[in-house]
Amino acid sequence: MKRIFILTIMACFALSSHAQVTTPPSGGNQKASVTQYMGLTHVTITYNSPDVTGANGQSREGKIWGQLVPYGLNNLSFGLSSAENPSPWRAGANENTTITFSHDVEIEGSPLKAGTYGLHMIPSETDWIIVFSENASSWGSYFYQEEEDALRVTVTPKKSEFHEWLSYEFYDRQLKSCTAALKWENLEVPFKIGVPNITELYAAQIDDDLRGSGGFNWQAWNNAANFYLSNKLDLNKALEYASGAVEDPFFGQKNFTTLSTKALVLEAMGNEKEANKVRKEAIQDPSATVFQIHGLGRRMIVMGKKKEALEIFKMNAKKYPKTWPINVGLARGYSANGDYKKALKHAKKAFDKAPDERNKNSLTAAIEKLKKNEDIN
Repeated sequence: MKRIFILTIMACFALSSHAQVTTPPSGGNQKASVTQYMGLTHVTITYNSPDVTGANGQSREGKIWGQLVPYGLNNLSFGLSSAENPSPWRAGANENTTITFSHDVEIEGSPLKAGTYGLHMIPSETDWIIVFSENASSWGSYFYQEEEDALRVTVTPKKSEFHEWLSYEFYDRQLKSCTAALKWENLEVPFKIGVPNITELYAAQIDDDLRGSGGFNWQAWNNAANFYLSNKLDLNKALEYASGAVEDPFFGQKNFTTLSTKALVLEAMGNEKEANKVRKEAIQDPSATVFQIHGLGRRMIVMGKKKEALEIFKMNAKKYPKTWPINVGLARGYSANGDYKKALKHAKKAFDKAPDERNKNSLTAAIEKLKKNEDIN
């Protein structure tokens, strides 16, 4: 009896040890992984990669689609796969092909939560169905169940350059979207991934950054205010950040940059009186250069604030009367307000003091337009 017990224990130990032995991937299907970032969001596809030639050295070219990879759902006769519960293709080899999203995304326009999914496909001669399963830990598609689907989308495959090894690639890489594609033999199966809330993601990251070491300088708070302002986000928070950049007792600094940002936020909030007051303070600040003030005037023209722009150019001329750019600014300011005669006068003065050929050429063109009573902005 004791001998039988020992033999039983030894057999169990042998089985357990065998299960823990690491062996090469079956069929020579090497594991691979590819990651793509879209701003803060990243996508990772992990898969096992079969080749067209196959383990026996015989080419399977022309026999992949519809044969080695059969069309439709199929009974794999193992696991949960049956005639009643047919399986999709595992979209690779060996264990689950998986796809991981760090943040919520859209697949072909349909929403999908952040997380890791089993990636399966249902091929056909025309359209393919891509399946994102909440089960990402099974072997292949043997244990696939439709009720675990998180999302299905339908895409159209297309011909591609020859790929010996099954691969996943990303192309058309934009800040808010990209296209992922399975490529094998002469076929490509693309699906588009989009990040619908990228601005909000960056806003949340900025909020978090300011709470750490990155927030111990006025530049970070000023940049945060500008991000909220330019992306038309919460203006109250933009004002909080702009005010912090100016006034915080530890890192705030009152200078042209911080004051002009605060003025822009106030203006966006409809507080014109306070905005003009802070803007004048910015222009009068010792840190304000002639080019910074000129740039502010140009920005006001772009915003449609033509009268305010002219006043800024006049203040620049008063503060820096002997510098070259002031007449360029006055020419633009008067032109924006339809006073082409005065604009022409200052454009000619600017031309006489232009520091290089590029600026002379630009002013020559401006002068010709002003002679025709055309705006130069």
